[in-house]
Amino acid sequence: MLTTNNTTPRIHHRRRWLILLIIALITMLASTNIHAVTGELNLTNSTVGFIAVAVFVLAYALVMAEEKLHMRKSKPVLVAAGIIWGLIGWVYVQSGLPDDAEHAFHATLLEFSELMLFLLVAMTYINAMDERRVFDALRSWMVRKGFSYRTLFWMTGCLAFVISPIADNLTTALLMCAVITKVAEGDKRFINLACINIVVAANAGGAFSPFGDITTLMVWQAGLIEFQEFLHLFVPSLINFLVPALAMSLAIRNRVPDSLEEDIELKRGARRIIVLFLLTVATAVACHTLLHLPPVLGMMTGLGYLQFFGFYLRKSLPRSLDRKRTNYTQRGDWKRLEQLGSVVPFDVFNRVARAEWDTLLFFYGVVMCVGGLGFMGYLGLLSDLMYTQWDATWANIALGVISAVVDNIPVMFAVLTMEPEMSHGHWLLITLTAGVGGSLLSIGSAAGVALMGQARGYYTFLGHLRWAPVIALGYTASVIAHLWINQASFATS
Repeated sequence: MLTTNNTTPRIHHRRRWLILLIIALITMLASTNIHAVTGELNLTNSTVGFIAVAVFVLAYALVMAEEKLHMRKSKPVLVAAGIIWGLIGWVYVQSGLPDDAEHAFHATLLEFSELMLFLLVAMTYINAMDERRVFDALRSWMVRKGFSYRTLFWMTGCLAFVISPIADNLTTALLMCAVITKVAEGDKRFINLACINIVVAANAGGAFSPFGDITTLMVWQAGLIEFQEFLHLFVPSLINFLVPALAMSLAIRNRVPDSLEEDIELKRGARRIIVLFLLTVATAVACHTLLHLPPVLGMMTGLGYLQFFGFYLRKSLPRSLDRKRTNYTQRGDWKRLEQLGSVVPFDVFNRVARAEWDTLLFFYGVVMCVGGLGFMGYLGLLSDLMYTQWDATWANIALGVISAVVDNIPVMFAVLTMEPEMSHGHWLLITLTAGVGGSLLSIGSAAGVALMGQARGYYTFLGHLRWAPVIALGYTASVIAHLWINQASFATS
């Protein structure tokens, strides 16, 4: 989603460098004598293992070239996952161990299935609230107030930080970007600064909640950090947001944009769907905390809540329309009376269909690819290098920086698959760094990539890169804050 000619060569150069670095790292690991193998067979020094690594690197290169090739990112990783597990299956069949490969595949698939169903329900609720115009109403309120640019900068940043723990960082960033681009239309400098602030705030807010990002959800589902323990990352996440925000706010001219009039009326049931979403989250937390069952059980139960409410909305729609028709006629509100003719019944399955399936399928491909490489033994080698030969603190900080170039999903899944022996504080640290590390570059997080498309020509790779030093300062400050505030947790495993 890059729009300027001078940024494209730089990014392609970085991508080529990254691919070469990954190949060199894997080759170096494969040539060592370490044998931290996950599967029955050590395939790290085999031709099959090298082919699997090459397939994964090629697939990920195609993912990073998505905007240039105009090919959805799920396609290459789906094929790569099939090839990698096909190679594993062939080797294990030849060795007389077909059941081992099958059990490993089923275990990896189960991990993905729980996460996918969880995300699917969350996406369905977000789409339902969007259809009921909840987000449009919020945007309209902010626009009509006529806030100054500096106030708008802080409001959108703070709202992104507060909303992303509930609605996820990607959805929150898109919502706040819609406000910025509408209010400050044409002001490229301010939109770029505000979008950087939104990306940093959304990623930071998502780091201290299981629902804020896929990576935090993965850690929670793995049972490594309890729901309430994510709040230990609140202060470090807040520092990660505030440090660069304070620096960027000094560069904003404090003037007032032109006021825009936009009257948005919430659709029927909007507020009750918000309540149902909160009840669904509470049900998921209760399942995990009180019953020691997977949180996905609570989320799927919550989907049932929404389905029952959707049934009620459909059945009571004629009576509601008659009541509104009488109301608007008495008030002489002919505009809204005319709008009643376009009202359609609420359909839950239409909201399910509007989920971001490319993202979900991409997630499947990445999880299965990384799971396959881990079963071959590569993650054991990487774990030994980073978590045995390095200090765990520096390893987690380095992985956070790496997540700015490589998506944080495969980074976090690789760490979870490695299962390194770490203290509780170190698990909190990798959760923090993987969550906020992507803010260092515009291509480092789903929120940044999405905003480059939504604010095309205003928010760019180079525009974000200019402020990378202050974002890195916030990253460093957040890590230091965690090491200081939560130092007691480093003594527990």
